[in-house]
Amino acid sequence: MLKKLSALVVSFYLLCFFTSIFIYYKIPLYAEDEGKLLPTAIKEIRPATSKSSLQDWVKTANTQKQKLTIAGQQHTQGGHTLYPGATMIDMKSYNKILDYKPDKQVITVQSGITWEQIQRKINPDGLALRVTQSQAVFTVGGSLSANIHGRDIRFGSLYDTVESFRLLTPEGKVIEVSREENREWFPYVIGGYGLFGIILDVTLHLTQDELYQIETKKMTVQEYPSYFHEHVRKDEAIRMHMSRISVAPDTFLTDMYVINYQLANNQTMISRYSKLKGEPIIALPKAILGLSRYSDYGKNLLWDTQKSYLFNEDGSYITRNNVMRSDSRFMAFEQPGRTEVLAELFIPIDEFPNLIDDLKIILTREQLNLLNITIRFVEKDEQAILSYAKEDMFGLVLLINQGKSKTDINHTQKVVQQMIELTLSLGGTYYLPYYPYASEEQIRKSYPKLDQFFHKKKELDPKEVFVNLFYKEYK
Repeated sequence: MLKKLSALVVSFYLLCFFTSIFIYYKIPLYAEDEGKLLPTAIKEIRPATSKSSLQDWVKTANTQKQKLTIAGQQHTQGGHTLYPGATMIDMKSYNKILDYKPDKQVITVQSGITWEQIQRKINPDGLALRVTQSQAVFTVGGSLSANIHGRDIRFGSLYDTVESFRLLTPEGKVIEVSREENREWFPYVIGGYGLFGIILDVTLHLTQDELYQIETKKMTVQEYPSYFHEHVRKDEAIRMHMSRISVAPDTFLTDMYVINYQLANNQTMISRYSKLKGEPIIALPKAILGLSRYSDYGKNLLWDTQKSYLFNEDGSYITRNNVMRSDSRFMAFEQPGRTEVLAELFIPIDEFPNLIDDLKIILTREQLNLLNITIRFVEKDEQAILSYAKEDMFGLVLLINQGKSKTDINHTQKVVQQMIELTLSLGGTYYLPYYPYASEEQIRKSYPKLDQFFHKKKELDPKEVFVNLFYKEYK
């Protein structure tokens, strides 16, 4: 009796065990990027550990007709790290500093490293990054793949800060890419959204850390272009700049302020401020931002609070490195059925007032739940094939709260397409890392070299080893 009972227990255990394995391999693995609007069933996620393993995976993908995507922090929102049935290569653990020459102001890092990790290495030596986003949480490889820009008004996009990088090509070869060696790859990989191979490591130019004094000014939309031309571009002491325009109902797209980061007269004080700042207590700003998502009162309160805080900062000091690590945790948003997406429009400087006047009409009519618009200067830079700055422009970053239903997605797409169409009519463009709301006609008008981009993709990756939803949407 005991033997029969034991055999029954063992048989039941084995049945459960093999059933769980069967279910595990049959249930699809879903992955999402930051936008959470493109849940995609993928094959598996593989953390990057070594160059040799990465090479093996790429060579195997060639012979077995497998598809690969490349992922960092996954803050893009257009499916740039996703593809049905593909293997996602997670680069975050591939994050070592390989070489650092502070005397020459260069550093070589693996592509999965974050900007924050680099800052912690270089800050004690009085060095800083030349270009990065306002926040330091992103990976270097992801930033290169999107050819990002930031608040600095002297260095332009990330493209110019790159001396060279090593690339694992779609055939599984490792090549050195610079402006002299294998240079034909350079403008396709930078801003290429991971479609031309895996950036293994990169050598970046750094700059001196500096102490800035913050200057804040309130102005009208009409005044802003001439102010920027006369007081920002012509003042060598202003190293960084941004502005923000109100989305609060009481002052909608009329009230705005600018923030200048001016080189402090006494740079010897920098040691007092050089400690890298951490995230402050986030409960209050998170609560106010949360309130702004659901009420006009909250939007008005958020705008008034932001203004009050920023104008209290007028005259205070901050280092370059700390400007490049803005707070981010308070913006985290998790709510079933809703998400927050970004859109970015680039507009010629002198067309800014015309854009805002017409945006006000569109956004008032369409009732988009717009939470924030920040504005940065982007210097003309057409080096990357998918360049977005055909001339000196303002980049308007819009934060949109929306639902995940098909109706909500269609509504946001309709409004974003209207905004893009308006921007194009004024000689502007838009940015590609975000949800693919643009029409095919709009992307081709914004990026006239798109066919050249995809033709080169087919030439250098004929088996389409590296793919993503962005590629699937527009190729």
